[in-house]
Amino acid sequence: MEKLEKANRLIKSGNTLSFVRYFDDFPYAAINNIWDDTRTGGFGDEKIYVVQTIEKVIHRCLAMTTDPGDLVLDPTCGSGTTAYVAEQWGRRWITIDTSRVALALARTRIMSAKYPYYILSDTPDGIQKESEISGHLPPDMLPKTEGDIKKGFVYKRVPHITLKSIANNPDIDAIHSKWQEKLEPMRAELNKQLKEKWEEWEIPRDAPISQNKGWPEKAKKLLNEYWKLRRERQKEIDDSIQKNADTEILYDQPYEDKKRLRVAGPFTVESLSPHRVLAADEELPASEIEGRKASASGQFANMIIENLKKAGVQNTKKGERLKFDRLEPFAGTWIQATGEYTEKDKSKRVAVCIGPEHGTVGPELIKEAAKEAVEGIGFDLLIVCGFAFDPHVSEEARRYGKLTVLTARINPDLGMDELLKKTWAGNLFMVFGEPDIEVNKQKDGKISLEIKGLDIYDPTTGAIRSSSTDDIACWFIDTNYNGESFFVRHAYFLGADKPYEKLKKALKADVDESAWESLYTTASRPFEAPKTGKIAVKVINHYGDEVLKVFQI
Repeated sequence: MEKLEKANRLIKSGNTLSFVRYFDDFPYAAINNIWDDTRTGGFGDEKIYVVQTIEKVIHRCLAMTTDPGDLVLDPTCGSGTTAYVAEQWGRRWITIDTSRVALALARTRIMSAKYPYYILSDTPDGIQKESEISGHLPPDMLPKTEGDIKKGFVYKRVPHITLKSIANNPDIDAIHSKWQEKLEPMRAELNKQLKEKWEEWEIPRDAPISQNKGWPEKAKKLLNEYWKLRRERQKEIDDSIQKNADTEILYDQPYEDKKRLRVAGPFTVESLSPHRVLAADEELPASEIEGRKASASGQFANMIIENLKKAGVQNTKKGERLKFDRLEPFAGTWIQATGEYTEKDKSKRVAVCIGPEHGTVGPELIKEAAKEAVEGIGFDLLIVCGFAFDPHVSEEARRYGKLTVLTARINPDLGMDELLKKTWAGNLFMVFGEPDIEVNKQKDGKISLEIKGLDIYDPTTGAIRSSSTDDIACWFIDTNYNGESFFVRHAYFLGADKPYEKLKKALKADVDESAWESLYTTASRPFEAPKTGKIAVKVINHYGDEVLKVFQI
């Protein structure tokens, strides 16, 4: 109680003494299970995806449950907010989605992101900052640091002053006694000059206005000096209270190095292939042929046909959609539907081949379907639908006489029929053009590639025309393709909107301009001839659709 009185932390309330608590004693509150501050209203994050979660929600979940360096899994990627926030706060992450569009948006978002640079505790800067906060001098010989993010950041902290921390403060008595040696003689002199018997708590702050003329000038100066010393004493006591109080670490407020800027670390975008891979010259087992027929003749085929009838086939150009006048199931060996469409005011016949529900469309399937489509009267167009296509499919997807073969990628959302909204507004069946790539062999034996654009089929006219590189988001090269796994050895980024332009400006002082331009180009850097004799190029558009083209060198 005496320490509270000396610290000026008691107040009279009637006949009761109460503890004085200031707002700054602990200007924070624990977050409960109702998060009112995460309501978006009209002030949420700018959305790039329809079901995008605001960053504050994800950040709070990560801050509550993980430490820097921990691994975060998000099986529903969407716009990539979880990966984006995890990257910012030093967590490792894995994110998954069935939609190529979602993954393309997330990839661009993370690669073009700029993050604050938080001070790591396991660095010389972190040790120095920690010393400043604690008030202890850093050691003469700094310990060896490794920049280990698992040791966390240097966080801001605030004192948590309580009644107990003041009562147990060991410095208050000493500070009070030290200042009393100066204040007591001044109080005695003030009482003597004014002929009063004031105790410490009775001394007025200012000389009363009505008595100003009656107060000697010496007493006024003494009063001012007395209160100046009282304020200094109070400040020293308050500083001691803060110093000796418990502290709370603010894990959502690490110290930031304003002179540095951080970008995302390296990450990979990978696809899983749950299907068995067969060599092109390997004969399909009878069981697999029957399995493909069964897969394409049951409910799966009917669902694809119904959606294809409503949605049509879209290429990368808005408004260029092949619409069917008629489309009906057909009990063929390789063809599951036939119908008609109008091209340049002429009615034309179309056949549809549906690939496996859980597998990859290979060149053999296209070849057999094309043979069936040219029998008899024949068809003008063969559409082969599939969730995934073998890299060698492009060699078979060509004209067979008057028959045009078109490969249409099925939106993976159709694989979740129960969850799919009953609408055909989305691009459920997409034709992605064949990349137009030029292979250049140099005098020194090295090879370089140049991408000219895409050869896109226009379903409204039936023509195949060239498109610019504006439709290409990025293109990757495996300079030594083994025929099974694609390894990104060269990566280049295109697109008319230049999604990385802002990042380039932010990093202008730290990034070599010529090195940056070498990434945003249609021509590759020269590379050695492949030992495998094969080069593979993967091209991805802004919808996330991708096509792989293999060159034999």
